[in-house]
Amino acid sequence: MTRIGVLSDTHNYLDDRIFAHFADCDEVWHAGDIGSIDVIEKLKSFKFLRAVYGNIDGYELRKEFPQYNTFKIEDVSVFLTHIGGYPGKYARDVLPQIFTHKPNLFVCGHSHILKVQYDKNFDMLCINPGASGLYGFHSVRTLLKFEINGNQFQNMQVIELALVSVNSR
Repeated sequence: MTRIGVLSDTHNYLDDRIFAHFADCDEVWHAGDIGSIDVIEKLKSFKFLRAVYGNIDGYELRKEFPQYNTFKIEDVSVFLTHIGGYPGKYARDVLPQIFTHKPNLFVCGHSHILKVQYDKNFDMLCINPGASGLYGFHSVRTLLKFEINGNQFQNMQVIELALVSVNSR
C-alpha cells in the first residue's frame, strides 16, 4: 500500500499545514502551477515528490519537471499533468496522451476546482485536488489524500484549508 498526497496551484504559497496533513504519505504529487523553486525544495525535503509544470511556471521549473508525467505505482498507471480537463471535456492535447498511455489514474490541476470522477469510457479515475495556494477565484483551498493498494484506490480524503488573505501573510 502506498499513501499519496496531491496538491496543485500553490502559486508560490505553501501552507505549513500541508506537512501535517501529508505526514503519513509516502509520496507527494504536485499537479502544476508551483510558482517557485522554493516550494519544490520544501516538498522534496519532506517526501518523495512527483510533479509537472503549470502554465504560470517559468524556465527553472520547466527545466526540472515535464508537462506530462507518466509512471506506474503498484499496479496503477498514472498520468499527471496540469491542464487536463475532466471526463467529456479533456484538453485537446491530452486526449492523444490518454489513448497512448492508457492510465488507470488521471491527475490534473489548473481549474482550482476539486473533482474526483470516474471516466467509464477510459476506465480511469480522474482527480483534481483543486488549489492549495492563495491566488485564484477559489474560496476554499483543498488537497487530496488517498491510498493505492495494488490496483485499488482507497480512503480518499478531501482536506480543506481555510482561505488566508494575501494581505495577512
